[in-house]
Amino acid sequence: MKKYDLLIIGCGASGFAAAIKASELTEGKIKIGMVCKGLLGGTCVNVGCVPSKYLIEITNKYYLSRKKFIGLELSAKINFTDIMGGLKKVVKELREEKYEKVLNYYSNVDLIKGDVTFIEPNKIRVNTEKGEQELSGSKIIIGVGSRPAIPPIQGLQNVGYITSDTVWDLKELPHSLLVIGGGAIGLEIGQALARLGSEVTVVEVMDRILPSPYFEPEISYALTDYLEDEGLNIYTKSTVTMVSKEGDTKVVEISTKRGKQRLEVDEILVATGRRPNTENLELEKAGITTDQKGYILVDKFLQTSNPIVYAAGDCIAKSLMLETLAAKEGVLAATNAIKGNIETIDYSTTPIVVFTDPQVASVGLTEDELMKREKVCSCRILKLDYVAKARLIGDTRGFVKLVVNPKDGTVVGVHILSPLASEIIMEGVMLVKNKVKLEELVETTHVFPTISESIKLAAQSFIRDPSKMSCCVE
Repeated sequence: MKKYDLLIIGCGASGFAAAIKASELTEGKIKIGMVCKGLLGGTCVNVGCVPSKYLIEITNKYYLSRKKFIGLELSAKINFTDIMGGLKKVVKELREEKYEKVLNYYSNVDLIKGDVTFIEPNKIRVNTEKGEQELSGSKIIIGVGSRPAIPPIQGLQNVGYITSDTVWDLKELPHSLLVIGGGAIGLEIGQALARLGSEVTVVEVMDRILPSPYFEPEISYALTDYLEDEGLNIYTKSTVTMVSKEGDTKVVEISTKRGKQRLEVDEILVATGRRPNTENLELEKAGITTDQKGYILVDKFLQTSNPIVYAAGDCIAKSLMLETLAAKEGVLAATNAIKGNIETIDYSTTPIVVFTDPQVASVGLTEDELMKREKVCSCRILKLDYVAKARLIGDTRGFVKLVVNPKDGTVVGVHILSPLASEIIMEGVMLVKNKVKLEELVETTHVFPTISESIKLAAQSFIRDPSKMSCCVE
């Protein structure tokens, strides 16, 4: 039995953040065991944010090369095999630089690879290539992450499909693709492959894409129009009821609000949510409680029902699954495990981004949430037509929506559909986090011409007509 001061189960964003923070808090004196089965770095670097955003950047550049500007003509060619090869190269480089090499800086951290199960409240068994090991921890942090959830659709398992974990193994670009799920993952990958030449159909069971309550309905409806303008076929209030195969073709039956549709596609991408990687941990032996889906229940300090065990990242019961949030939770779990329960997270100021084009970015309350809370709301939408920078780059798709509490004049929500929304949402975070009043935002000086100026213009639209404003008027 090897004993550790801190055992970390998982080697993704939350696990690494926890190990680094625990080492910093104890000046490297604490003995840490990091146990995991998969590749270092977990979902984000290997099959999540890194490969998806690499693919999106390439496809956006290709799409832009085909766009017409007065006096300028560009052209580009696609080699899908080389694109995927470059993608895997970047993934490998970042995994080595940000995880494998980083681990070498912490001599107090042992890495043990293998399957993990609990055997007692403070003990685990690891099935490694060299045999079984038993480890104990004075404190334990679980950060095993999640994986794609697969819906029980008739014939799907027999016909085969890809997910956000396996799409990166494609050798050829599918001529046609069905995306089951109209959330962030499905839309990002779907649009990217559509821009490379796939005929893409998206099926979403809810009444709009991006059905999360964090996104304003106006954003969902406008983005639907933009994606359909690019050629994507989008079905909402629809379900895939059956999948079969005829030769090399996958035949999909879709139940829509207009009746049943039959679709033939080369490939199916399942993007219907996530499920936690907890079912084989035997958490009951450690006295750790989960919800019905297997997500670990934690309190505001990220402490589980076993007081020596904390949990972080996508395996805990929460509403947001983000890599940055998982890392923040790993830091919090490590801090509380070592110093006692002293820190919590304010989830209300966490920004959420969808890397479609145009991008979606939101933080704070939506109009509906503020109405339910205060029974009153003051909101304005500023279209990008009024933003000079949008005209200069030739893309006026989208808008900025500000949600203001009229009782005190504070900005409580910022919701953006625009180019570079991911880059400017942090201004929204600071507005909401610091309870900035609308009049204070109006008084700030923004850089001209920028897309971020749209936030100030949206604020000014509360007090004057944007069509009657000159550039940079205060």
